[in-house]
Amino acid sequence: MNTSSKRLPIVGVICDTETLEPHPFHVAGDKYLQAIISASNCLPILIPALAEPAYIDQLLDTVDGILLTGGYSMVNPLHYQDSPADADTRLDDARDSTSMYLAKSAVAHGIPLLGVCRGFQEINVAFGGSLHQYLHKTGQYIEHRENKNITLAEQYAPSHSISLTPDGKLSALLNETNIMVNSLHTQGVDRLAQGLFVEATAEDGLIEAFSISQATTFAIAVQWHPEWQVKNNPNSTKLFHAFGQACAEKKLIREIHG
Repeated sequence: MNTSSKRLPIVGVICDTETLEPHPFHVAGDKYLQAIISASNCLPILIPALAEPAYIDQLLDTVDGILLTGGYSMVNPLHYQDSPADADTRLDDARDSTSMYLAKSAVAHGIPLLGVCRGFQEINVAFGGSLHQYLHKTGQYIEHRENKNITLAEQYAPSHSISLTPDGKLSALLNETNIMVNSLHTQGVDRLAQGLFVEATAEDGLIEAFSISQATTFAIAVQWHPEWQVKNNPNSTKLFHAFGQACAEKKLIREIHG
């Protein structure tokens, strides 16, 4: 009996590097894995941040989608030729190198790609864009950081509205023109990379979502956190479901072509 059709599509989820004293670990947030399982109907596997292209290329032969998650570290500004980060800024160079190679390779191989928060920022940098290192220091934007003195439920609650670009992929997917999103980020897009299409902006003009114009399949990144309690938010559910459908289509193509 052919059981291949019963196998779930596989989504590779990027890991952060963390030190849990005294040892280094590669870790990924449970909320992202649960969103892939429950809303995308896919099987998540962890991609260690080894920054080794040969390993990544082999992984790309086995996955049907890539999820670049949020994280507590910041993208190193040296990747977009900006001044060095402040000494107390948390960086993860292994993740930077792994994620940015993954993003470009996924698009080149027609593998569905979803970026969330840090992942959104990594994709922009990978394709030649730049970031504001500290949005709150520019004087141009509303407060986008989370308040760490309140509960998680309060931190992840809707924070501000965004406008979806008419005739964009995201507005078509969600069938909305404006939605409320949460906001838990310090950095944000400064210069958008060439070839990225603005899918949504915040009320202060900050880019909140984009798609990759050259991609032949699903390739969307968002600045907010749709993975949080994904099944309780219809827009989040639609986003992860669409990603899962694209992964299922990629899986079918792999099976057809061997």
